[in-house]
Amino acid sequence: MLKRLEKQRVAVYFVDGNYIQNGTLEEVGDQFILYQDEYEMLYIPISAIRYVSVDTKERDKPRVGFSR
Repeated sequence: MLKRLEKQRVAVYFVDGNYIQNGTLEEVGDQFILYQDEYEMLYIPISAIRYVSVDTKERDKPRVGFSR
């Protein structure tokens, strides 16, 4: 399943509640994934991942103020 996300910009959420975002899923193995952002390259064990999120569309910013 994760193989389909290779070379895409993703956010990775961990079982302990932390997450990393704005990086690319470079490589997917049987036990580890290789995640890279502009500052670092991380080897992450599959067992530490809760889920992986892919941004498909940029969200519109909410309007501020009141209008009639």
